[in-house]
Amino acid sequence: MATLTRRHFLGFGAGVLAGGYGLGTFAARAQEPGQRLPQAPEVRVLNPGCRVPVSLIIDDSTCLVNLAHFAMPQFAEVWPDREEYKKPWQQLPREIPDSFVREFADWCAERGIRGKYSVVPYPACVGWLDRFLPGWTHRQLVESIELVQKHLLPYWDIHPEMVTHTWVIDTKTGRPYPERTAQYMENWGWSVGRSVEELTDYLAYALRILRNIDLPCEGITTPGGFGSRARPQLAQATLLACRDVFAAEIPHYFRDVFTDGRSVAPRVEYASGLEGPDPKCVVSIIGCTGDWFGGWDGLTPGDPDRFITPDLSQGRLVQVIDRGEPAILVCHWPGIYFNGEKIGFRIFQEVVSRIHRRYDHLIWMKLSEIARYWAAKELTQITLVPGGVEFFAPFACPRFTVSVPVVPTQEPKLVSIPSGKVQPLREVHQQTALEGGTWLLLQQGAKSETVVCFDLPKGRSRLELVSAT
Repeated sequence: MATLTRRHFLGFGAGVLAGGYGLGTFAARAQEPGQRLPQAPEVRVLNPGCRVPVSLIIDDSTCLVNLAHFAMPQFAEVWPDREEYKKPWQQLPREIPDSFVREFADWCAERGIRGKYSVVPYPACVGWLDRFLPGWTHRQLVESIELVQKHLLPYWDIHPEMVTHTWVIDTKTGRPYPERTAQYMENWGWSVGRSVEELTDYLAYALRILRNIDLPCEGITTPGGFGSRARPQLAQATLLACRDVFAAEIPHYFRDVFTDGRSVAPRVEYASGLEGPDPKCVVSIIGCTGDWFGGWDGLTPGDPDRFITPDLSQGRLVQVIDRGEPAILVCHWPGIYFNGEKIGFRIFQEVVSRIHRRYDHLIWMKLSEIARYWAAKELTQITLVPGGVEFFAPFACPRFTVSVPVVPTQEPKLVSIPSGKVQPLREVHQQTALEGGTWLLLQQGAKSETVVCFDLPKGRSRLELVSAT
């Protein structure tokens, strides 16, 4: 049975309220993959540069507001008997200071760490990020937004985690609905039974607030169980809302965490129009760990050994990385700050140290970068032709990496069609040296293959490996 994360638990609560769903409904239902173009089975699409993507998902973050302090009493209003919401929330700090955001961002930037950082637009109904936050000056709010723009955007995707992460907003009035039940909590029952149009309206409302403060978004994060009983509608609404508000080429969303043996490879869904001028798809990003840093409330100390043990031999990240799938860690911002003790941050620092001591073939990527790579991997038409390989790519993709069972008789090159623009390729002699614009000849006994890493252009291109003579 799958390990129950808080995200799964909240999804279960929504299902119970909607009609008594059982435990078996925790598993993510298969989504509609949509269109696929043919791919030659002899050509394998590998991980970018033969590296395993790693990323960090940060949930429950926003500007200034400590969501745990303000959300816990609102959760308790719906679930007054649940021990999780009887904790001393009054003692939690109301603010996670910008000084900590800067400290965390700078430490990560020095190491090239990338991921996703939520910015809840109307956090726990405290105040609007594009208007004002009661309890903070306008200058403090502006400076906090600027900090996200300057220090986080280069390395982190920004997502809304719906509008409030607590009470559902009436998008016609901008006010929470008056009902105080789980059915009107974003985390629980509201999304159940909603149409694509209703969810699109709600997601677009959240996205527009972030657009108002110049925070671009290519994806969304669901709070708690939001969308767990409306997966097809959620996927399509993400596609529509992100394209409408931000003209995102490849929208993506974070809904699921699998900590058991299931694949955590991204799922490319609802692909259409791949051969036309306006290709579409949406990518479901899947986390592979629970929050073993500091919990959603900053009151639950985590354990780095669950990620990877001190001897570097075991742990959830070892399982996923050894399988070659994206290792996407999941945490909550109040737990990283841990009420000023920074316990979650120190655990993250130790985990980063351990995985890089064990592995030399990791690549930190934003969720949007992972989504783009998987969209290109699954949707690009690949044809083995005399002398090389032809590609028809609905979406461009950096560091696109393929293995071809051909020994080159000339210096490989990538030629765009019909422009004739040539992307030269440089030979390297070990996999760890692969980067965009390089190739490597691998020989294992009688078997030979050429691994090529290049920036895949949108449209048609040809990888030339063998001379015509």
